[in-house]
Amino acid sequence: MTTTNAAANGTNGNHATPANGTNGNHAAPANGTNGNHAAPANGNHGVHNHEETKSKFDPNFTQHVIELMSPDTKPRHREILTSLIRHMHDFCREVELKQDEWILGVNYINSLGQAYQKNRNETWRVCDILGIESLVDEINHKVEAADGKVPTSSSILGPFWSPDTPFRALGASVVQDMPSDGQLTYFHGVVRDVETGRGIPNAVFDMWQASTNGKYDAHDPENQSRHNLRGKFRTNEHGAFWFYCLKPTEYAIDTSGPSAELLSIMGRHPYRPAHIHIMVTHDEYIGVTAQLYPEDDPYLETDTACAVKEDLLLHFEPVVPGGAERGDAVLDVEYNVNLLSKKYKPDSGMLMQNANQDKF
Repeated sequence: MTTTNAAANGTNGNHATPANGTNGNHAAPANGTNGNHAAPANGNHGVHNHEETKSKFDPNFTQHVIELMSPDTKPRHREILTSLIRHMHDFCREVELKQDEWILGVNYINSLGQAYQKNRNETWRVCDILGIESLVDEINHKVEAADGKVPTSSSILGPFWSPDTPFRALGASVVQDMPSDGQLTYFHGVVRDVETGRGIPNAVFDMWQASTNGKYDAHDPENQSRHNLRGKFRTNEHGAFWFYCLKPTEYAIDTSGPSAELLSIMGRHPYRPAHIHIMVTHDEYIGVTAQLYPEDDPYLETDTACAVKEDLLLHFEPVVPGGAERGDAVLDVEYNVNLLSKKYKPDSGMLMQNANQDKF
């Protein structure tokens, strides 16, 4: 990993991890080469370039398909579908898609729908694997102050957020069912205005995490009671919050469905780095949803969901015996959240619909 400037969360930023899975020294090219020479998009080792391939085929066909849309097509629908058709047609031409490959793709898309269940959304998972959800999240939440300051980065919501998470008193523990290998952690920080640096009173800090077996409460009734490892906390007059949780553990996504086939084709593993989910909101500020990761997690650079950002890393410190009062905690972690005034984006909203279309 590379050393960067201090991250927006107020940590020292010494261990910034790029979201693209590189080591931070050089940006990895999107085509998957080593960066020394760009590989041609058509996959034919430079035999012919994109323009040469495109010129082989009917130059008017794509525009013809676009113009089949009715004049009554809504403007936004027209904008999206026009771009989609152009990009899909260009993709087919660039790789010179074979008919059996096209059929394979159609059948794969069908399999995603066939695998859908109440608590399983394979199409959404494929969007994670391909980085689409993370990209859409960035597009919808990229914002900065007039002076260039940026709030805490947003990242994907994930499938396990619950609207029913209970409020807990500051200093309470979200650990209702302590696993034998759990490491109790004192988690604390301040929610601040990114422009003024002042704490924001009455902000809601909503958090949730998996247990050490990689499962969330709703999917692990044998070991976890309802709302285990979940809690909402309201910041005090200084914007501060503190509570007890577990140091998170990495886990693999479900590999029994078609999304696992895609990972296999690309030679990728199914693991998510350990993380704690947060959703921080206040009526006068643009809210943020994020995932926070231990800075030393082995899967930061190869997260199967492509959701790691450099200012979302956590530094865990052992609790010093006889030091500051931390109860029974064995670890201490501080993370400060920076929010930006809604004046910069008055219509900002929060995605509060999880991938499983379920109510946990």
